[in-house]
Amino acid sequence: MKNLVLTLSIVFLSLSAFAQKRSDFKGLAYKNYKPWLHKNEVTLVYTVSQKTKLTGPAYKNYKPWQNKSEKTYTPISFVSKRSKLKGPAYKNYKPWRKDNT
Repeated sequence: MKNLVLTLSIVFLSLSAFAQKRSDFKGLAYKNYKPWLHKNEVTLVYTVSQKTKLTGPAYKNYKPWQNKSEKTYTPISFVSKRSKLKGPAYKNYKPWRKDNT
């Protein structure tokens, strides 16, 4: 019985280990894969715009299943000025300064 459980667990773990997207490449094709030459679908990331911040007894007695308010989602954009820079300006970019161009 022990051997059967051990064998099944090894088979399950070996099958779940191949969850990567580019598993069809092997050898040199996998090593020399150039991700910038292949188009990938852009996935949008959303965040909830208005959350209620409860503290104290109100937080303790909060019942999420009774909350009937609608959530509004806003997409997050990942565009920055740094992505347009090249060379030393990219290397020396300091995001905490407001006068960066």
